[in-house]
Amino acid sequence: MKPVRMTHHAREQAIERGTTEAEIKESIAKGSRHAAKQGRWMYRHNFQYGAKWQGQFYPIKQVAPVVVEKANEIVVVTVYTFYF
Repeated sequence: MKPVRMTHHAREQAIERGTTEAEIKESIAKGSRHAAKQGRWMYRHNFQYGAKWQGQFYPIKQVAPVVVEKANEIVVVTVYTFYF
């Protein structure tokens, strides 16, 4: 896999949405790949969570980074996190 670089915005969103850089990289490596807007790609990967997020218990956390794939690297431009 190419090196993964996180933009400043992606780092901020990861913190705000409760995910880690390690989970983002695992989502890119193991997740399902879907076309996104502007020639970007979104990867989706489910993690066993079994914890509370913002006061509610969720068994699953889905991490969905949006990336631009360049010749020598993968650039994470933002990340979404879904709890269910």
